[in-house]
Amino acid sequence: MKFFANTRSKSAAFPLSPVAAGCALFVSAMSGNVYAQTSAAPQASEQPITTVKVSGIRRGIEDAISVKKDSSSIVEAISAEDIGKLPDVSIAESIARLPGLAAQRVGGRAQVISVRGLSPDFSTTLLNGREQVSTGDNRSVEFDQYPSELLSGVTIYKTPDAGLVGQGLSGTIDMQTVRPLSFGKRTIAMNVRGEKNSLGGIANAKATGKRFSVSYIDQFADRTIGIAIGYAHLASPVLSNETGLYEPWKTDARPGVPGGTYLMDGLKSVARSGTNKRDGVMGVLQYRPNKTWTSMIDVYASKFKREETANQFEVNLSNYNGGFQPGLMYTPATTSNGVLTGGSASGVYPLVRGMYNNRKDEIKAIGWGNTLRFDGWSLLADVSYSKAKRDEVSLENNLQLSNAAGDPFLDTVNLKFATGGFSQIGGRLNYSDAKNLYVRNTIYGSGYGKTPQIEDELKGFKLVASLPMPTMLQSYFSGVDVGVNYADRNKSKVQPEGAITLRGAPGPVPGELLYDQVDLGFAGTGMIPSWNVPSVVGQYMNFNPSSTHSYLISKAWTVQEKITTSFVKANIDSEIGSVTVKGNVGIQVQHTEQSSQANYFDGTAPVGSQIKPVSDGMKYTDYLPSLNLAFGVGNQQTVRFAAAKQLARPRIDQLRSALDFNVGTTDFKPGASGGNARLDPWRAKALDLSYEKYFGNKAYFAVAAFHKKLDTYIFTQTKEYDFSKYIPGTDAITAIGNYKAPYNGNGGKLKGLELSASLPLSLLTPVLDGFGVSASATHSKSSIAIEDPDSSIGKNIPLPGLSKRVTNLTLYYEKNGFETRVSQRKRSDFVGEIGNFANERSLRYVVGEDVVDFQIGYNFTEGSFKGLGLVLQVNNVGDTAYETYAGDRNKPLEYQKYGRTFLMGANYKF
Repeated sequence: MKFFANTRSKSAAFPLSPVAAGCALFVSAMSGNVYAQTSAAPQASEQPITTVKVSGIRRGIEDAISVKKDSSSIVEAISAEDIGKLPDVSIAESIARLPGLAAQRVGGRAQVISVRGLSPDFSTTLLNGREQVSTGDNRSVEFDQYPSELLSGVTIYKTPDAGLVGQGLSGTIDMQTVRPLSFGKRTIAMNVRGEKNSLGGIANAKATGKRFSVSYIDQFADRTIGIAIGYAHLASPVLSNETGLYEPWKTDARPGVPGGTYLMDGLKSVARSGTNKRDGVMGVLQYRPNKTWTSMIDVYASKFKREETANQFEVNLSNYNGGFQPGLMYTPATTSNGVLTGGSASGVYPLVRGMYNNRKDEIKAIGWGNTLRFDGWSLLADVSYSKAKRDEVSLENNLQLSNAAGDPFLDTVNLKFATGGFSQIGGRLNYSDAKNLYVRNTIYGSGYGKTPQIEDELKGFKLVASLPMPTMLQSYFSGVDVGVNYADRNKSKVQPEGAITLRGAPGPVPGELLYDQVDLGFAGTGMIPSWNVPSVVGQYMNFNPSSTHSYLISKAWTVQEKITTSFVKANIDSEIGSVTVKGNVGIQVQHTEQSSQANYFDGTAPVGSQIKPVSDGMKYTDYLPSLNLAFGVGNQQTVRFAAAKQLARPRIDQLRSALDFNVGTTDFKPGASGGNARLDPWRAKALDLSYEKYFGNKAYFAVAAFHKKLDTYIFTQTKEYDFSKYIPGTDAITAIGNYKAPYNGNGGKLKGLELSASLPLSLLTPVLDGFGVSASATHSKSSIAIEDPDSSIGKNIPLPGLSKRVTNLTLYYEKNGFETRVSQRKRSDFVGEIGNFANERSLRYVVGEDVVDFQIGYNFTEGSFKGLGLVLQVNNVGDTAYETYAGDRNKPLEYQKYGRTFLMGANYKF
């Protein structure tokens, strides 16, 4: 099966060999003088209070190596080099540099994470060990909701253990805040950054932004009470230049185009303008009056607002211009290999559009954990609550060239559909003068709007007892953990929509509502006006969104989940000759009750009783055994083996009971499309094997292989369905009809190989003191091909999120207060999940990315400026584009550039 289109050239796909060769070089170097320097070094003992022996970049790397080395599972970790100093703008960008992980950019920012080639649907995200709510339709967390300045680190569990509650099928991402009693003294840290985007200002959006944070950590009452408080603020511009083509590519006839040619129905050039604003607060209260009892309350809250306008020029090429003459004609059309590549199209009626979106997200989370330690055993009790809320407004405002008489102004546009660059779309008429562009009933209407709302609430309780093993088993096991966790989740969505209609006579946008003109020259379009879309809608138009129209009823739903998880986990601590054996073995039992409530519209019922309730659900129990073994084979070498049964619960929006129901007017058969509240989860069996070589906590090399067999996969399919409870009172002559919905289907295999290494080059030679490198490479492949009847990118679609090759490389230098780093993350083509204007998930092929970030700084270590650090960052140094296509590279869809981001600022800690 051919999963991805051929690359443009051999150099376009990042080969595995450079990083693999680097890891081989690392092993070769380690076998020489590094081993002689480090093999005799005693292993550091765990300290109850954090003691900083190194600082800056190396401290973060060494802390992360310690987490990986000491874990009983196969994990990856990142650690802040200091409080408030995780190096990336988004925590997702830091996570994406870890072996086997990759980020998908949304709006130019790393937002969602794929673990080991599986989409975000298959992983779960925790905050301090507790599963989190989300502001989207699904479970996957949007990481830009969590300021990196308020996190002390992240651990990614690639293999589960029985005690890991909320585990995902591909992995579990656990974000951690600080523990104040782990600090030796009061710590206050401040961080400020100024930001500028290389694209410059667009419309009313400036190219500049800012971010700052402050954290306070202290201990009181003879170190029995610790507090940590943090606040982070972000105000960042939303700027992009984009071109986009209508979906799907097809072979419909068009005047002037050779028959059988692949073409599409339109395209647009866009300059996006807006702002991201986020305020996040973290608080931790830790109480440890004695060695027996520790109590901790941690709180997190954030408000995130993204307000943006897509200022765009758009042309319909489907031979529809509102019914005016002459119609569409290509003179000429250019083609290549049976695909339309451009031409000159006459008889079109372009639009200038303002597509406004204002999304407000709120997340609140609180947890209270208590640990009691007795003679030989301990007890943990934890309660948690989190809630997320999203309010969104999407407004479409359409203008066309016209006059007071309402005459049309048809145009001829020159077109070029590009791969690897911006498509070109240039009209011959002037679209820069706002006085000639009328707010009117255009060929696309005068506008449309949506106001979706989402609420997600999660309550949890966990009780865990850690008990000693009987004497006869203590030579094999250090203890056993027995626990139970209860989670109660409720998620709901409503999406009122409606047409935006003109209140009075057509006319141009008033001058006081105009912004600066927008330059679409990158696409050959030239200048167009931009304006205040919500003010135009509010003052001159009618917008009354409704959720009761027949076609909107099924867009509202509620899904509940009640999950009781019980587990027993035996902790292994033994020896086989000279080989130490550590790890765990256990089983987790998950009992799930899922249900959904919604409405459907029955057009055959009398007016007033056409909206009817529908509810559905099911219960199921899964038994998930797991085994993690870590063999210490001497010379700081570890061989790990893991085996487990895993699951990932279905997307929440797939579990909705909502449906669109109808009865055929000719065959009188019932039919519907919608969700499926009776879905089973994705289930898999996993095997992992890894070899790790450590050099104290300073350096390591690892190679890991993984194999997952997905027993089931969830596909959208059309199957026969019994509509008995829906047809009473209708004209249906049978209860059996077709229902298009998500169903459980056959899965397949996913396997991969990971190489990773981290090395301070001073271990090779003193000449390179201060230099270091961290690198990883992952190669994955899968036999799973999915079918999505709503997709326009073809059949036999690869797993969403799966890149065959993912590599990460960081080079750094740190000495005498000076530090610099260059980081690159690279991935091959993959299928991404992108939200469209209908707020629905859409699949696209995404061209592989190569994103490079740079940072340089200086930290004062003595004198009156001690504790002060200066920093300059450049993100997306190469201005890497985001590009999508439909099955083949010669059928482009989107090309977007977000510019380089420059940040300059200071850190101060005392």
